[in-house]
Amino acid sequence: MADENTNRAKEQLDEIMGKLEKGLTDLFSSNKYKQYLTTMAKFHNYSFNNTLLISMQRPDATLVAGYNAWSKKFERHVVKGAKGIRIISPVTLKKTVEVRTSRNDSAASQDKIPIYAPGETKEDYEKRTSEVKTKEVEYTAFRVTTVFDISDTEGKELPTVGVNELDGKVADYSKYITAFTKMSRVPIEYADIKSGAKGYYSVSDKKIVIQKDMPEAQTLKTLIHEMAHSLLHDKDVNKEAGIDDQKSKSVKEVEAESIAYTVCSRLGIDTSDYSFGYIAGWSSGKDLKELRDSMETIKKTASLMIRECECAFAKESEAEKNELAMMVDNHYFEIHRCDDGYDYSFYDENFHLLDGGVLENPCLTIQAAADEILKDAGLNGTIAGKIKEISVEDLHDNVAATEAKEMKIIDEKKISVIDKLKGKLNIVDSLAKADPKVIKTPELAR
Repeated sequence: MADENTNRAKEQLDEIMGKLEKGLTDLFSSNKYKQYLTTMAKFHNYSFNNTLLISMQRPDATLVAGYNAWSKKFERHVVKGAKGIRIISPVTLKKTVEVRTSRNDSAASQDKIPIYAPGETKEDYEKRTSEVKTKEVEYTAFRVTTVFDISDTEGKELPTVGVNELDGKVADYSKYITAFTKMSRVPIEYADIKSGAKGYYSVSDKKIVIQKDMPEAQTLKTLIHEMAHSLLHDKDVNKEAGIDDQKSKSVKEVEAESIAYTVCSRLGIDTSDYSFGYIAGWSSGKDLKELRDSMETIKKTASLMIRECECAFAKESEAEKNELAMMVDNHYFEIHRCDDGYDYSFYDENFHLLDGGVLENPCLTIQAAADEILKDAGLNGTIAGKIKEISVEDLHDNVAATEAKEMKIIDEKKISVIDKLKGKLNIVDSLAKADPKVIKTPELAR
């Protein structure tokens, strides 16, 4: 059963990732994405070190450019009082240098034997017989420069690829928030983020910050996204673990959002309206290079987060319910917690035991375990409207009554059989007393 659960979980993740790829492929073929690419091509591709500097100073930054670039390329201007982000910028400089050219470089001079003055060295001779010229050369130096995030600017709207804020309620929202909060390796804060970002993970402060008062679906999705960053993209943690983390900002964002989409899909939350556009915005092209290269990382991390969430969620729900009974069409189903996971039984319409077993996954909630067992039995899809919860005590009483009734019938049958045997024995005894020769063989005695 444990192997079946593992295979089923893998199949579910593969199915979710397949939907993600298809959704992105469809988005890439749209005109909106072409317009978006045209604009994004104007942004500078910052080095790994500068990406770290930006993240440390403004972890909520999304699109950054220099003061003049915002005006000339994007028709936007930096607002007064905006605080810039300091990065290291390469700059090409020019300088004049002296170049010595020997008078003996001609072909005719190459065959002449140098004549040194008394006490003159080779270096002195070459200096005496050469001439000095100057020329201008270019070289690269580095200087500190300032860039600004898009949240520090105003002006013409930039094209997007349809990243729409998620709306709507989430079933068991408070339990999921509690579960993920307990799972998180770093503190989680809810605040008003001035940049307009939904959330961010601060590498320097080692904390996650989520925009407060967002819809439940958006809040939960963003929390999972930032938790993925904290798990995979903390340079200090990776250094301690011996991981050479040289991933670009694009790769990191594709990984984090893909994980959020996968985990939310497993929890029954559709984030495609937000996730597809977000991932496409950070992808370098239609070949989905970032997604494909990170596929194993995404699956592994998403699977880990799903398992931990299910365990934490189950613990939150454990005090509420440890057993469950249902009427499934005209049959009955009962499930309860055990050491290995969940013990379950199926009964017919007369409360006779039909089948049973153990689902070895203690991290599931009792309802999720019941749904999984019913699905494997083919009972949750075709007759979903005929499934209803019933009293566990009533089911136990009916099963006990049926067992007692059957035991009574068995006892009555035993008594009847014994009485018949006694009757036969009495006949034999009577015949034996009347004529001892009647019983001649063991067969007759029987």
